[in-house]
Amino acid sequence: MGYIQGEGRQQSSLFPPTLDELVPEDHLVRVIEAYVARLDPQVLGFSKAQPQRTGRPAYDPADLLKLYLYGYFQRIRSSRRLEAECQRNVEVMWPLGRLAPDFKTIADFRKDNGAAFQATCRAFVQFCRQVG
Repeated sequence: MGYIQGEGRQQSSLFPPTLDELVPEDHLVRVIEAYVARLDPQVLGFSKAQPQRTGRPAYDPADLLKLYLYGYFQRIRSSRRLEAECQRNVEVMWPLGRLAPDFKTIADFRKDNGAAFQATCRAFVQFCRQVG
């Protein structure tokens, strides 16, 4: 009698799962996604809510907000740990569309948008209470 064997790492599959198939319908990241989709980052006061015409494109504030909300629910406060989660955790890859901002970008977003971020977090708690 042998052990249960996993798939080989190089094994191709006819139907590889999409990110959407890997995240359950009732998962927290889907709630975060629905909440952030309702928001207007510019109205809330997030910096860089309007893309600049010159230079390298910035990350969408909505994507970084999703990352921070997920991190707070998972008790991940460190920008370096959030960066690592972006690279290895399907639960983070799904709402960010596989974006992987570096720790400095993540930390600067929080530092530059403190007041808007706190207001958004308060509103998120109220949203969760309303939804149940």
